[in-house]
Amino acid sequence: MDKKVYLDAAATTYINNQVLAEMMPVLTTEYGNPNSLHTFGQNAKRYLDTARKRVADGIGAEPSEIYFTSGGTEADNWAIIGLARANKDKGNHIITSKIEHHAILDACKQLEKEGFKVTYLPVDKYGIVSLSALMHEIRKDTILVSIMVANNEVGTIQNLNAIARTVKEKDIIFHCDAVQALGNIHLNVNELNIDAMSLSSHKIYGPTGAGALYVRKGIKIDSLLKGGSQESGKRGGTVNLPAIVGFGKAVELVTKDVTGNAQKLRHLREYFTKRVMEKIDHVHLLGHPHQRLPGMVTLSFEFVEGEALLMLLDMSGIAVSTGSACTSNSLDPSHVLMAMNIEHDLAQTAVRFSIAKNVTKEDLDYVVNELVKHVKKLREISPLHISVVDDKEGE
Repeated sequence: MDKKVYLDAAATTYINNQVLAEMMPVLTTEYGNPNSLHTFGQNAKRYLDTARKRVADGIGAEPSEIYFTSGGTEADNWAIIGLARANKDKGNHIITSKIEHHAILDACKQLEKEGFKVTYLPVDKYGIVSLSALMHEIRKDTILVSIMVANNEVGTIQNLNAIARTVKEKDIIFHCDAVQALGNIHLNVNELNIDAMSLSSHKIYGPTGAGALYVRKGIKIDSLLKGGSQESGKRGGTVNLPAIVGFGKAVELVTKDVTGNAQKLRHLREYFTKRVMEKIDHVHLLGHPHQRLPGMVTLSFEFVEGEALLMLLDMSGIAVSTGSACTSNSLDPSHVLMAMNIEHDLAQTAVRFSIAKNVTKEDLDYVVNELVKHVKKLREISPLHISVVDDKEGE
């Protein structure tokens, strides 16, 4: 199949040409170690400093508050474990939500083994964190609250201002996983009163292997990686300079016109969603209908197994992901959909479509046509669908 349509931008994106061009000097001529004192090293350090300032400017932070990591997972791990360990003299209770990325949830599980207490907040049917539950669960020994800005499976955006206000009134450290949100919604750590924020490069048309953790000045955090004085002594190890330089440029580009870019993606998302709903019956939108990432839509197709639909779409040159995100050791649906109380059978039919910037309406028309064909084919062999059809004919 010659036609190719990539609708999995929430998983990773292509590298923007301007980003790639920015990376080339440090890959070819300016390849010194930024920690070296010679001219090669100092030239490399200037590239590192520029990238740090670009990331800081993109979220309204100071360059000294940005620490580069290998990606969002490391940033999340570091935030949860590093902040908890550094502040355990104040308490040992952490609050997060049931729909966080596993980089957060698994880090919390690790802390539970170390004696920390963790509360996992419920969400409603749209994936919105319960503010009343948060207020109820805050205790005197609560030292950290971590709530993602936008969910990576259904795109729901949290009521961040209200959450931050509630947390900061109690003088508790507030961390956000903003990996999916960066470039899609306006983020300013001072306006939002956020103490720590995790970011990633490869979701915003930058290279893989780079991310960052913002930590507000004055907030204590323990190091995870030991062995060097890099990143102001907070993270040992030679920095991945080419990826970081690309990351800095990517942040600069995606934060130039967040509103305009979001409007374009939202228009394509609504166009696609409307066409699917018009042409295919028994389709359900998962996540919040409006308070969601501009380029993401997750749909459940009744009587269709999500993994089977993914494979058929892949044969048509269309890349998507399943909302049920099964692991190799489990056939259970996504923890996110289960937390939203989506019925088990419906959760297994979920497919996430996340639109990249180079996708056109013509591309989406092609996807809709292929969806119609493949859903029809799968329903024709589905025992559940056959049973429903037979019941209707017998009425």
